[in-house]
Amino acid sequence: MSDSLRHRVITAAVLIAVLLVVLFALPPRATVGLVTLAVLLGAWEWSAFFKVRSRLLRAAYVLVVAVALPLAWRAAATRAGLEMLLGAAVLWWAVALGWVIFAPRRVHGAAAALAGLCALVPAWLALVRLRLAGAHGAEWVLFCLLLVWIADTGAYFAGRRFGRRRLAPLVSPGKTWEGVAGGIVACIPLAAAGSFWFSVPLGGFLVLCLAAVACSVVGDLTESLLKRFAGVKDSGTLFPGHGGVMDRIDSLTGAAPVLLLGLTVLGVLP
Repeated sequence: MSDSLRHRVITAAVLIAVLLVVLFALPPRATVGLVTLAVLLGAWEWSAFFKVRSRLLRAAYVLVVAVALPLAWRAAATRAGLEMLLGAAVLWWAVALGWVIFAPRRVHGAAAALAGLCALVPAWLALVRLRLAGAHGAEWVLFCLLLVWIADTGAYFAGRRFGRRRLAPLVSPGKTWEGVAGGIVACIPLAAAGSFWFSVPLGGFLVLCLAAVACSVVGDLTESLLKRFAGVKDSGTLFPGHGGVMDRIDSLTGAAPVLLLGLTVLGVLP
C-alpha cells in the first residue's frame, strides 16, 4: 500500500469513527455544531475560489455565511418557508448545471462568492433539519452521507473500468458518463434498503434518491469548475490524502437539500 493510499485510508477511518460517535453517542446539538463547523471551514476554503488574497476579506466572507445560517433557519421555520428555501436551492443546482455545461470558462469572483452561499447555506439547513427530524434524525443524516459516498465510490470504479465518454471535459476531465451511471446503479440497493428501514414506499423514494445523486454530481462539478478558475487542485489540506473540507462535502451540498425537500414533499418528514 502506497503512503498516499495509507493516509487516505487512515484519515477516512478516523473521520467515519468521529462521525458515528457524534451522530449516535452525543446529543443532536453536537451534530449541529459539527455541521456548522464544517460549513464555516468550507466557506473559508470557498473564499479562495474567487481569488481574494486578503485574509480579512476571506474572513468577512465566512462571517457573511455565518450570519446567513440563522437567517435561513428562521426563514425555514414554517413548512412553506422550508420548501421555498429548498426549492430555491434545487433551482440553483439547475443553474449550476447550465453553468458547467454552457459557460464553464465564464467565472467571476462575485459569481463564485454567490455560488458559495447558494451551496453551503441550504446544505447546512438540510443536514441540521435531518438531524433534528425525530427519533430517526441521526439515521437520516447517515443515510444522506452513505448515498453520496456510495455514489462517489460507484462512479470512481465504474469510471476506471468502463469510462469512455467524458462528462465535462473543460471542468473535470477524469469524470465520465459511465462513471455517473455506475454511481447511480450503486445507489439503487441503498435506496431499497432505506425504503425498508424507514418504511417509505420504494417508488417515489427511489426517484428521490436518484435525483439527490444527480445533484451531488452537479455539486462536485461546480466545485471543480471553481477550483480550475482559482488554479488549485484541492480546496485545502486539512485532511491528509483527502484535501480540504469542500473536497469532502462538495457532493453533499447538492444532495442534502434535494433529499430533505423530497422527504418533506412526500410527507415522510414534517
